[in-house]
Amino acid sequence: MNETHVLSIAEELKLKIEQVKATVELIQEGATVPFISRYRKEATGSLDEVAVTAVRDRLRQLEEMDARREAILKSLKKNGHLTDELKAEVMAMRTLLDLEDIYLPYRPKRRTRATMAREKGLEPLATALLDQTGIDPAQAAGLYVDPEKGVDTVEDALAGARDIMAETVSDSAEARAALRALFQKAGTISSRVAAGKETEAIKYKDYFDWEEPAASAPSHRILAMRRGEKEDMLDLTLTPPAEKAETLLLEMFVRGEDSDSDQVAMAVVDSYKRLLSPSMETEARVATKDRADSEAIRVFAGNIRELLMAPPMGPRRVMGIDPGFRTGCKVVCMDRQGKLLHHDTIYPHTGAQKAKKAGQTIKGLAEEFGIEAVAVGNGTAGRETETFLRGLKLSASIQIVMVNESGASVYSASNTAREEFPDLDLTVRGAVSIGRRLIDPLSELVKIDPKSIGVGQYQHDVDQVALRQELDDVVISCVNNVGVDVNRASVQLLTYVSGLGPQLAKNIVTLRNEQGPFRTRKDLKKVPRLGPKAFEQSAGFLRITEGENPLDGSAVHPESYHIVDAMAADMDCTVKDLLLQSEIRKKIALSRYVSEKTGLPTLRDILEELAKPGRDPRDRFEIFQFAEGINGLDDLEKGMKLPGIVTNVTAFGAFVDIGVHQDGLVHISQLSDRYVKDPADIVKVQQKITVTVLDVDPDRKRISLSMKRDPEQAAGKRKGRAKRKADPKIRKPASPKKTPFNNPFAEAFGKK
Repeated sequence: MNETHVLSIAEELKLKIEQVKATVELIQEGATVPFISRYRKEATGSLDEVAVTAVRDRLRQLEEMDARREAILKSLKKNGHLTDELKAEVMAMRTLLDLEDIYLPYRPKRRTRATMAREKGLEPLATALLDQTGIDPAQAAGLYVDPEKGVDTVEDALAGARDIMAETVSDSAEARAALRALFQKAGTISSRVAAGKETEAIKYKDYFDWEEPAASAPSHRILAMRRGEKEDMLDLTLTPPAEKAETLLLEMFVRGEDSDSDQVAMAVVDSYKRLLSPSMETEARVATKDRADSEAIRVFAGNIRELLMAPPMGPRRVMGIDPGFRTGCKVVCMDRQGKLLHHDTIYPHTGAQKAKKAGQTIKGLAEEFGIEAVAVGNGTAGRETETFLRGLKLSASIQIVMVNESGASVYSASNTAREEFPDLDLTVRGAVSIGRRLIDPLSELVKIDPKSIGVGQYQHDVDQVALRQELDDVVISCVNNVGVDVNRASVQLLTYVSGLGPQLAKNIVTLRNEQGPFRTRKDLKKVPRLGPKAFEQSAGFLRITEGENPLDGSAVHPESYHIVDAMAADMDCTVKDLLLQSEIRKKIALSRYVSEKTGLPTLRDILEELAKPGRDPRDRFEIFQFAEGINGLDDLEKGMKLPGIVTNVTAFGAFVDIGVHQDGLVHISQLSDRYVKDPADIVKVQQKITVTVLDVDPDRKRISLSMKRDPEQAAGKRKGRAKRKADPKIRKPASPKKTPFNNPFAEAFGKK
């Protein structure tokens, strides 16, 4: 273990050294984040998942930096540049940027203007001028005129010397650090429409002539402008005022007022314009993009977490329906565990005769399979199909629920779906997915690439490696937080259990199919290649309900079973009695069971788990119903108050499904009567809310919504601002913010 890394992480994250050291040791031993945060609280001082993940990620960064440092030292040694002083400088650097700045003057370069000047023997002249001792530049340069070397005139010599000085300035670690700070503080991101693209780039109209401080530009605007640039619709720049940058460098390098200092000044200005400005702009753009990526990934991960942790209806005999008009509705019937029993196609939207037949089919299937709930996909024909079903007057015990079907088509065409249903049509597989999402969203959604679920913001524009890591962390966190029934779980769900993975997940399912359900957690040790380490990491998150040991259905880890046995013995009862009788649990004195390995944090967790063994942490399922008679854009009117479900939360607001096949946008300014900095503070994906219709644009398929108590009053204020802006005689408010209300990709997020 690298002690320096431990100290650095503890200082950066404001944690105790002992906490970081224990966490790093566990990570290096192969322990997972869920396992460490749940079952190793004594070692880490009860660090939660967020803190453990932060330690893990920072450790990776430091290890990557170590690898880069070694590569740089190897290169310096190979090329004869390494000295004790330089090695000490390299070892002292704590960021990759600083490390690269130190290495820059020694890095093997392509053939540059400065390289060619050095080949002509002009480096001594450049050094003499840079010293600024008051020499006459022309007189000094005359000594280097040599036509055979390509230096025909004094000006040729001075030009070559300036090229060398310009590169020296550009290679200066101090200059780069100072400029970097200036770009960060005073950099402005500017966007202009590309020449001749005014019509083609109309969706980027908000950014045709846009400018704002890069440091405060929100994630969604940065990513929107970068996408426009990538599509050759916009031209972007990110620089501070040129005069500020040049003044900063001149003050660093120009130390006199003689002619030699004038040559240095010329070289400094050239260095900034030709070398440093492009380099620093690239660096600043990368930094800005990284910040925008982090924010977009954070928003996306938060949405995914809310979606995965959506309340399950639980085991029900479900009818799943993938709606359609001309092609009909695919209908599937499943048992309480989601096993497909029957599939059919009905045509309720292609004439009265077929609608009548479809109704008879639905009623017959509901009776034959004892259907308890109907899950209807919310895509094309979803509301119409829901209306049709409610008109059938099915048994009052059958609940009809609209289900978000985003990503169902991706699952239908996946290898997972083909392996499970090789002989079924894609749309039938989609209906199965819709039905299973009602029973247990988490179990079904883990089969789909999170990027395809439709709750992201520019997810295809951000760093894909960082996105994948974050989304994997979220899925793993959710799966292990809920726990997995090992006798019912799919391979995909088991894959995300701590300590397992694809191969062990397949081995578990294979053994389960061959030998029947697992009766105890100990039976998991019979799974091929599931060794002691994998068992330790996974056992606490795998549930065996109605097994031989009641603790196997709980989150109590097998390594702690002896503690529960001791509690039962001391209370003169059975373990089952402990689970059932709170009076007995209240008499347990936890301090009696504290040992060198087990402390009060674990003991409290055990006692809490005994009270609610295997408790699902997700909220209770509630039925939601859209407003009747509101099925399309034409049904909407300004001022309507409607129930809706939040489908996506972004940095600029939230998208809401109100049952019209097109999500509406609640802009961040309309989320609350108070100021809102982060929409996620107000709304979550899958949250059920009431909204007011502000505006409907059928041509662009845009719906503006509000969650304010009095949105009309707020709209009046906006009109007042617009009027003041249009009439220069009306006083403007101080410091107006230039913020595009309509994001150019708003409609893209809301599409079904």
